Amino acid sequence: MKRFLAVLLCAALLLPNTALAEGKTEKVPAQAAYLIEANSGRVLYAKNENMRLPMASTTKIMTALLAAESGRLTETVTVPDDAVGTEGSSMYLKAGETIPLIDLVYGLMLTSGNDAAVAIACFLDGSTEAFAARMNARAAKLGLSDTHFVTPNGLHDPDHYTTAKDLARLGAAALENPFFAEIVSTQYRKTEGSNPHTLKNKNRLLWEYEGGIGVKTGYTKAAGKCLVFAAERGEMKLVGALLNCPTMWNTAKSMLDAGFRDYRVKMFLSRETFFSVPVENGVKKTLSAAPILAILYPTEADGEEVYTVETSFDACAAPIRAGQQVGMAKLLRNGTAVKTVPIVARETADAVGFPYYLKKAVLSFLG
Repeated sequence: MKRFLAVLLCAALLLPNTALAEGKTEKVPAQAAYLIEANSGRVLYAKNENMRLPMASTTKIMTALLAAESGRLTETVTVPDDAVGTEGSSMYLKAGETIPLIDLVYGLMLTSGNDAAVAIACFLDGSTEAFAARMNARAAKLGLSDTHFVTPNGLHDPDHYTTAKDLARLGAAALENPFFAEIVSTQYRKTEGSNPHTLKNKNRLLWEYEGGIGVKTGYTKAAGKCLVFAAERGEMKLVGALLNCPTMWNTAKSMLDAGFRDYRVKMFLSRETFFSVPVENGVKKTLSAAPILAILYPTEADGEEVYTVETSFDACAAPIRAGQQVGMAKLLRNGTAVKTVPIVARETADAVGFPYYLKKAVLSFLG
């Protein structure tokens, strides 16, 4: 952690009016900030991560995710009057033009079209109010307890807010959707429909940062400059959020640099690790089992953390089917569990019963 903070300090000294304090929470030039390794969920950096703040157009991450999850991306949308002329950034839709929903999502995420957000909301739910209810329901399902949506585009409303922690977690969850991930990593797009649009992604990290994969910028006077950013190198996927950060691009790069430099993903348990599990009342006395997933976790490159893997197994009585959970593997960092993975049977174990004894008697009789 000390080296991670030192890297942030050195990088931030290049930024105007930036002073980073010593300690585990650095004073990066943002009102709130958060950085995680998305595959493991490990928190690499946090500042005011639970402070509720306006989020501006980073709102559109949720709008795009809901569109991607709708199963309707190939359907054609007729742009409603309500979407046309929406204030702020725009993809310049015209009333009555037809466009595939997926291209509206491209316009939403690449050029930050506020009009596209309204068109998506009206298409999926009939109104922005009804769509906001869908957004809040999805946020609740994701466990984003400090997030509330009023609009699909992030135009300011005092009841429209999030936290850096919730926003980074939303970005990480959205990137798990392949349609969303493809859209936010696209640099250019020419849309189809009755009025084609040529779009360029406003996310500079796609051009300027090695491994940059998204996700969304945002700005209003009330929110300041906001950014959800992500980059992937090897086994590491870093996702971060900055709220009210005047130097958001350089700050995001500094945080990513520190994360990739000071952490290394280590495999603690392979999927090819096999365990022999005792079986009660089974034709087989033991069965083979293995973790359903490998345990991979980012560790401090120069740290003194102590990691251990603990395994536990259920009392297994036949019948047991292949794929059935029979135990649990747990990774502990300095004695605290940080990741758990189920251990499952790799084969079937039938119970001892009449067919078994009949077969045994027949084989004995035959010799």
